[in-house]
Amino acid sequence: MKKKVYIISHSHWDREWYMPYEQHHMRLVELMDDVLELAENDPNFNSFHLDGQTIILDDYLQVRPEQKAAVQKAITDGKLRIGPFYILQDDFLISSESNVRNMLIGKKESEKWGPAVKLGYFPDTFGNMGQTPQMMKQAGLDAAAFGRGVKPVGFNNEVLDDENYTSQYSEMWWQGPDGSTILGLLFANWYSNGNEIPAEKEAALAFWTQKLAEAEKFASTDHLLMMNGVDHQPVQKDVTKAIALANELFPDYEFIHSNFDEYLEQMGQDLPEKVGTVHGELTSQETDGWFTLANTASARVYLKQWNTKVERQLENVTEPLAAMAYDLTQSYPHDQLDYAWKLLLQNHPHDSICGCSVDEVHREMIPRFEKADEVGKFLAEEALTHLAKAVDTEKFPEASHPFVVFNTSGYQKSETVKVKVEIERKQFREGIPHELWEELSESETPIVEVVDSEGQIIPALISNPEVSFGYDLPKDRFRVPYMAKYVEVEMAIKDMPAFSWNTFALQETETQVKETDSMIKDSEKYVLENSCLIVTINEDGTVKVIDKSSGREYDKLLTLEDTGDIGNEYIFKQPEGANPILSGGQPAEISVVKNESFVAQVKIIQRMMLPEAAEDLLEQEQKAVVDFRYRKSGRSSKLKEVTSETLLTMEKDSTHLRFETTFDNQVKDHRLRMLFPTGIQTDTHEADSIYEVVTRPNQVSKSWENPTNPQHQHAFVNIHDEKSGVTVSNFGLNEYEILPGNNTIALTLLRAVGEMGDWGYFPTPEAQCLGQHTFNYGIDFHGEEATRYATYQRAYAAQIPFSVKQTTKHAGQLKAKDTYLTVKGQTFAVTAMKNSEDNCMLVVRGFNMSGKQDEIELEKNTSEASYLLNLLEEKQPEKVMKTLNAYEIRTIGFDR
Repeated sequence: MKKKVYIISHSHWDREWYMPYEQHHMRLVELMDDVLELAENDPNFNSFHLDGQTIILDDYLQVRPEQKAAVQKAITDGKLRIGPFYILQDDFLISSESNVRNMLIGKKESEKWGPAVKLGYFPDTFGNMGQTPQMMKQAGLDAAAFGRGVKPVGFNNEVLDDENYTSQYSEMWWQGPDGSTILGLLFANWYSNGNEIPAEKEAALAFWTQKLAEAEKFASTDHLLMMNGVDHQPVQKDVTKAIALANELFPDYEFIHSNFDEYLEQMGQDLPEKVGTVHGELTSQETDGWFTLANTASARVYLKQWNTKVERQLENVTEPLAAMAYDLTQSYPHDQLDYAWKLLLQNHPHDSICGCSVDEVHREMIPRFEKADEVGKFLAEEALTHLAKAVDTEKFPEASHPFVVFNTSGYQKSETVKVKVEIERKQFREGIPHELWEELSESETPIVEVVDSEGQIIPALISNPEVSFGYDLPKDRFRVPYMAKYVEVEMAIKDMPAFSWNTFALQETETQVKETDSMIKDSEKYVLENSCLIVTINEDGTVKVIDKSSGREYDKLLTLEDTGDIGNEYIFKQPEGANPILSGGQPAEISVVKNESFVAQVKIIQRMMLPEAAEDLLEQEQKAVVDFRYRKSGRSSKLKEVTSETLLTMEKDSTHLRFETTFDNQVKDHRLRMLFPTGIQTDTHEADSIYEVVTRPNQVSKSWENPTNPQHQHAFVNIHDEKSGVTVSNFGLNEYEILPGNNTIALTLLRAVGEMGDWGYFPTPEAQCLGQHTFNYGIDFHGEEATRYATYQRAYAAQIPFSVKQTTKHAGQLKAKDTYLTVKGQTFAVTAMKNSEDNCMLVVRGFNMSGKQDEIELEKNTSEASYLLNLLEEKQPEKVMKTLNAYEIRTIGFDR
């Protein structure tokens, strides 16, 4: 029986990378023109695989709208194979929900045209998330193709017993942490192994002799896959002629122009039982460690911060508020949200969000972030307006100023919140603007206090009043400008349930009572204490913490570490022989910023002398395209003083310390990290990943050569033993490393480099990230297992701000204090609350953070029926159970 060779024409299309978007865009137009011409005129041309992403259709038709009918015909005829995703994302650097929205929008876009390819397509993703098998199964896909993460072994097709992330074949089973299993297809010879097939005899003989041997080295069946294309590759116009020649020259093989659907079906029928199984996340763990590309998590950190900001706005603020408001309005902004999500997803391809493109690419990303964020804020404000008008505030005094605080996170949340409250207004129609401003500035401001909906006085810090310009935009008439007097209220919110609201008000009082309790116990030695922690700020600005629950002491926390970086946007490389520069051991400036009964803040100013850049040799090595591993440049002998300011915040009865570090980066070619030595002796740690809290080893494999072991995270990383542990949280700081010896958690704040890297010399001066930066992160302390998961939930909640809306005194159909959706589950992490596409259901999604079953409770404040859904939000036959299986991703729909 002949071996069968399946040749699939494709072009891996990075929308933007080593050239600006429009440069790639114009080449895409040429590619699509050629593909459509082939599809129409060559009857032997089977099809073209459109790289798994439907956005290519939008990009093409934006320039060639007249070709819509030709595109439709090619798809209908099976000549153009589309979907299933909207874009090809970097799955580790975007949120769990962003990964799902990519599938949801891809499904919706594909359905406009025709059937989508039934394949999870990750050809060039920089590592693969461990929950891919479960996610693909829940999206109706039984196979995934990928190019990275697994090391193929060719020596007699053997895999060593102690290697878990190698495969003797290009086909394997891939099992997720929950037990879900799919077929994994590794591009063992890359997705270009059938590129540019010769149509001339001698060249074809040489080509196929080599290519067939390479494919057979890893194939487990007699079905061989040849990918006819590569990055931005023009379609091979004579591919069918080249295939006909191959059939003449190699009679023991049958060469066909094919597609993934046909290949997967035929290969799957002959798949032997002996193919191996890989488990969980695939990040090239069994390689030399140089090309995991995990350092893209710290390239252009400002992009990651923007991304986190917009994801939290859309997922955790706008959508929950819009879903709550739907009960009042029967309207949900699907189209506007899709528009915002598409803008955000356009920043999620691996060469975009990873920060590993030329400067023009990343400059263009910022407006997309800004636009998606503004849409999110507009829709959230619309929902808040409807909700606040419906909240009953009748209990408050006549002269009070009510406002409603919403917790739109899926977790109980305690945190201080700042609220800008208007206490007096004068519209422009009442006089001349500057005179109105003077009247308000000079008018007497009453003494006020904060009370909750039950009349309890809430400790608060109330600012002096300020007058500023504002305006309303009524839905039924012209804009209304005004001057208004405001005060800023800072108050503590304690144990506010998930998806709930509470109403407060500023009311007049004769004298404002100020609590005298203080968490700063010694303002000279800077000792802070609450019911959970004792915090001492050392003279050098590092921090010592005693966790009262465990009695454990942690010292030298908050040590800044700076190292040189002669690598590129993809990969960190420290100059050989260079030692890190640490902030400890030098006096810091320490001062008290705030000292209230519910919150204390201390500012720590640290100064370091850092080399201003790498040596001049680095630029020469970059231009000569010297492999980064073999560069000889060191750091410059010229030093600059750099200053960092860190604001430490302690809140009453909280185990969580928050930090905000500002840093004006004026040096190049370096990496700045914050170190948290734990002293906890353990072999593994946990980190937040995609629908998973993943356990990773602290040590590398025996084949690892890279001196560093960078890792991805989203909201937190944790180290613990049987008794206690610490969780370091962050906002948009996606890279960390566990340093050996003391098991120090090293959180990357900034990495500054001057070139893109990869296959040539592409200077990227803006990747040096010069200028002012602000980094937000924290540390939490816990005891036994249950409290560990509570720190994880607090880390998630810390990324989601309270939403606040001032309102008036009025009757309303909503209680002054209520919970919209009850969420209970010790290890349950909530990722979404939104409307389904048809508005028939309220959709709630989350996952089990642990490897054990958990009992969860999700109840809406009315008695609608609930249904189990898949990730595409389609009803499933199984009933909703209270038991959540280990690592299970669960989506529940409530009838509207």
